[in-house]
Amino acid sequence: MPERTRDLIRRQWEESRSALQRGWQLLLRRGTSQVQFWFIALAVGIVAGAAAVGFREGIVWLQGTLYGAEDIRNIHSFAASLPWWMLLALPICGGLAVGVILGRFTPDGRVRSVADVIEGAALHRGRVEIKAGLASAAASLITLSSGGSSGREGPVVHLAGVISTWVSDRIGASGITGRDLLGCAVAAAVSASFNAPIAGALFALEVVLRHFAVHAFAPIVIASVAGTVISRLAFGNVTEFTLTPKGSLSFYVELPAFMLLGLLCGIVAVLLMRALFFADDFASHLQRKWRIPQVLRPAAAGAILGLLAIGFPHIIGVGYETTARALKADLLFHEAVVFAILKVFAVSVTMGGRMGGGVFSPSLMVGALTGLAFGLVATQVVPQYSGTGELYALAGMGAVAAAVLGAPISTTMIVFELTGDWQTGLAVMVAVSLSTALASRLVDRSFFLTQLEHRGVHLAAGPQAYLLSIYSAAVIMRSKDSPRAAPEDACRKLVDAGISITPDTTLEVSLPMFDETGESFLPVVAPAADGGQAELLGALFQVDALKAYNRALADTAAEEHS
Repeated sequence: MPERTRDLIRRQWEESRSALQRGWQLLLRRGTSQVQFWFIALAVGIVAGAAAVGFREGIVWLQGTLYGAEDIRNIHSFAASLPWWMLLALPICGGLAVGVILGRFTPDGRVRSVADVIEGAALHRGRVEIKAGLASAAASLITLSSGGSSGREGPVVHLAGVISTWVSDRIGASGITGRDLLGCAVAAAVSASFNAPIAGALFALEVVLRHFAVHAFAPIVIASVAGTVISRLAFGNVTEFTLTPKGSLSFYVELPAFMLLGLLCGIVAVLLMRALFFADDFASHLQRKWRIPQVLRPAAAGAILGLLAIGFPHIIGVGYETTARALKADLLFHEAVVFAILKVFAVSVTMGGRMGGGVFSPSLMVGALTGLAFGLVATQVVPQYSGTGELYALAGMGAVAAAVLGAPISTTMIVFELTGDWQTGLAVMVAVSLSTALASRLVDRSFFLTQLEHRGVHLAAGPQAYLLSIYSAAVIMRSKDSPRAAPEDACRKLVDAGISITPDTTLEVSLPMFDETGESFLPVVAPAADGGQAELLGALFQVDALKAYNRALADTAAEEHS
């Protein structure tokens, strides 16, 4: 081959490689504004959907193996025929296995779930913990298969977050791209879990990303559809629940009853959430007081659940059998009330014992039972103007779940897509809107955001609050060697007066100190070792802190309105 030809080929190769590199960098910087990103979203959606289907099938296989049931959709009825010792032993053994897994692979023995995904989207560039997330998925799988009383959607959402985090790390995605990939994975997982593509996309936008930016909409919808296709290939195009023939709704007369139901469901949702937090705090208190090893905490919760399951097997697992019966009005009033109370107690024990699982399915079950109990009374008071008990159960299911999740739009859509009933939208929307409005004023907007508030992560107030916790003094300060450094003598005087911060002090702490002290800068010192003198590293200037905060607010606003 002539030398001139080789040089020409070499130049063309170098130009092509440079073009590919520029395109890849553009993709990573601008993410979802590029059509190429949609193919990544599609791949993430397929994998996340497959993970959701695999998780569900894993529960089916393991629960069927442990309980010996041929059809786990009727696990509650089947469990009633099992010997009492088996109902007691299975949750204890499951709890021991969960304790070992979480103790080995998580630093705090806590299952990761939706709240951690929301935190990852807001504070960690769309990333979640991979090792702890995989351990949490395994722990939740065992919990739901061995008698725990929680939901499968929370673990599936975090598992999807693990998948998107792995992809984001591999491609070096920026914060915006990482968050959008996280939204894609979550949408696919929720869609595959519920066979609800519209609700899956809305859930990712409303709950995880917490904005409806146009740039994120197309890839998230693509991923959501991909997750639904995977689910339908595995299970067929069927709804989760089948309703009996629809009843009529006398709009102008009966709507006040659904308004009252919405308020009641808001109160029930708050009671459910506060029971969960109380159970976790109380269990932690007992663990410290009696010095119970962390590995035994889930087993202790399993023992309580096993004792309860001997008399009431309805608390086992996800609870879709009881929810389906409520939606068919196949329960008496006292049964609906008792089952709702027992479910709240069982979920509280499961979550307080840190066994694993989520709160989505339990809130659906409690809501359906609450709605049915209310409907049985309402239809007896004015039977000539009343719809059916099934309609009230459907509205109650959406109302409690929406208040717990803080997601009125996506929950309404999930209820529609779960049941295939699009004719009762007004009743569901009225109940959902009022329950969410009431509950959001009694907690920090939702169960997940309240969880984060308990951990000191302030996302409920919006970016103007949580962005302050992202930036530390180490990132913004001027070092003492900087040309524009603060005078060292002035810094030493402030340190001697007890006015200083450390490199890991966040703007959340440092900005109020400027107002309290009246100083224009704060010395940044390294903590003293063995009683020695603290080392002066530099100073954080108020003007630099405010500039960084303003840039963060501008970037967030640009992302949410792009």
